[in-house]
Amino acid sequence: MLSLLKIRNLALVDELVWELGSGLIGVTGETGAGKSVIVGALKLVLGERADKSLIRTGEDSCSVEAMFELSDASEINAILTDGGLDPCEDTQLIIRRIIGTSANRQFVNDSPVTLTLLKKLGEHLVDLHGPHDHQSLLSTERQLAMLDAYAGNEKLLTAYRSTHRIWREKSNELEELRNAESATEQELDLLRHQVDEIDAANIRPEDEQDLEDRWRRASNSTRLLESASESVAILNGETGILSQLGDVQRLIRDLEKLDPSVSDRVQSLQTATLELQDLEATLTDYLDELEINPEEAAQLEERVNLLESLKRKYGPSLSDVLNRRETAASRLDNIDNRGQKLETLQREVDASRQELEEAAKHLTAARRKHAPRLAKEISSQLKDLGFKQSSFEAPIISLSEPSPHGLEGIDFQFGPNPGEPLHPLRHIASSGEISRVMLAVKSALADQDSTPLMVFDEIDANVGGEVARAVGRKMAALGTRHQVVAITHFPQVAATAAHHFVVEKEVTGGRTRSRLYPVHGETRIQELVRMLGGGGEQARAMASSLLHSSE
Repeated sequence: MLSLLKIRNLALVDELVWELGSGLIGVTGETGAGKSVIVGALKLVLGERADKSLIRTGEDSCSVEAMFELSDASEINAILTDGGLDPCEDTQLIIRRIIGTSANRQFVNDSPVTLTLLKKLGEHLVDLHGPHDHQSLLSTERQLAMLDAYAGNEKLLTAYRSTHRIWREKSNELEELRNAESATEQELDLLRHQVDEIDAANIRPEDEQDLEDRWRRASNSTRLLESASESVAILNGETGILSQLGDVQRLIRDLEKLDPSVSDRVQSLQTATLELQDLEATLTDYLDELEINPEEAAQLEERVNLLESLKRKYGPSLSDVLNRRETAASRLDNIDNRGQKLETLQREVDASRQELEEAAKHLTAARRKHAPRLAKEISSQLKDLGFKQSSFEAPIISLSEPSPHGLEGIDFQFGPNPGEPLHPLRHIASSGEISRVMLAVKSALADQDSTPLMVFDEIDANVGGEVARAVGRKMAALGTRHQVVAITHFPQVAATAAHHFVVEKEVTGGRTRSRLYPVHGETRIQELVRMLGGGGEQARAMASSLLHSSE
């Protein structure tokens, strides 16, 4: 669960440290008090792009830090490992976002990460829903995933997707080979030329550097000979360095006879003389090894020019040249032997299609078995939420061709009023209705949904009375299996929360700021009275009744 949320200099919040509990957490407050800042902070944690306008006036940065306690860190650790990060050492995960005027940064357990990685983590940590935030529920692909989760189809779906991938790859390969039949004679000549030209060069990428070194020496042999000869002459000529060092040595010996203490100061002369003698011998050997062979130099230059020409045509590296050769040879082989290959590939496609349909048969059977059960469960949840005579169905729709998700799709159908036809969820215009349908679906899938934190941002808009109380009870029931944060304007919902927090706006030192604090006992009753419209013992009695009935 989310155990701690820290916000600093975000919009109207200068500093907030929020310690959350488990179960249903209600957040209430006047309109404009800053409840949306909490949702905004969570969206930043989930990897949403940030705007500099979020930074509190007069500050140069804002930050959000969220601490999650994980009962099972395996999925999170897999994402961290794939992203090149160390897995969680314990069950604690800390996400931090810093939004600055010049740059933004994000960290997971103090390691810098990308927004993409943050979004992947967020998908496994928080399920956030606002009044108009139901795209996932309206997506037929997502609806199919919900059915598979309800039916426990993970293994069947994995098996199907494996066979579908193989069938798709074989089908694409067959299609490419069929297209090869239309190759023109001009294309065939070009492919053959590419293969022959590269083969004739007898390329060995590992010898390229040695070839260039040999060519460089051969083409510069005259200059090398001149430079080495001149160096030897300077070292060992009649007036060369070694001859002059011999004169210096004789003078030093005279000095040592007159002043023995000079010996310690001139020891380096002997070392220098020996090293220069070694240098002269090495250069002499090098001169003996040097050969001036214009013919070899020309051959090496021709070889280097050939390889450079191939790299310009097919490169930029010799490995790329060889890859081009393999591609051309493979296409030629497909064209030249396409008849036999077509037969072989067609058999492989047919065999993989049979395996695909066998895997799909088991997946389809499971879906057709559980779709009515899911629809019945959602219908039951909807009745609890005020749709006493509504209808909900999850019809299976057969597809003409296999998709990555199976041989069928699904399109949730809903009819809020008896006697009226059912319509797909995406055709429902009322945000209040779709919000309650979403809550019903979430309730039906509560045991299968592994997301630890659910956030409902005013999804109870446009409902009231007993329906609002039913929404609150449904959220409280979800809170027994998940951590749930409900930002609400309805006292019926707030009263069902295990923990109740109030967001309040205040002016201090001429600056407006939002603060969040928990309410208990009398303070909580006063907040519920405010939400009821305030005034008199009747409102107070109603607030107490709401709390008592929720307990």
